[in-house]
Amino acid sequence: MTLLTKFNQAVDHPDAGRLLLRCVLGVLMLFHGFFKLTHGVSWIAPILAAHHLPSVLAYGAYIGEVVAPICIILGLFARLAGLVYAVNMVFAVVLIAGANFWTTTDVGAWGLETEALYLFGGLLVMLLGPGKYSISKA
Repeated sequence: MTLLTKFNQAVDHPDAGRLLLRCVLGVLMLFHGFFKLTHGVSWIAPILAAHHLPSVLAYGAYIGEVVAPICIILGLFARLAGLVYAVNMVFAVVLIAGANFWTTTDVGAWGLETEALYLFGGLLVMLLGPGKYSISKA
């Protein structure tokens, strides 16, 4: 048996990988959610109005940045929560960060790198499911 084969066998833990992905995505987004909980979402209403959207959609930030991440961490309705998480990021990009689409940072990173990681992370949770280390097995 080759060293590479032994390594591959030793690290073949897809359910642990799902758990790590869920925890990282959930905890990182909860920082954004905590900000919304402590500072409110009223600052989002004018941004929505500028895009001809109802201001009540601002409250969706609580769902996308607090409820969905908690569900993702716990593995409770993880696929649906991953979709909600990703949709939340689509709104964030369209409403706030979209101007950075064609930009790069001073160190060469894409202007929407963080948003893309969150968005595609949510889609990955949706596609992969919660794995066996979760509250819900469905």
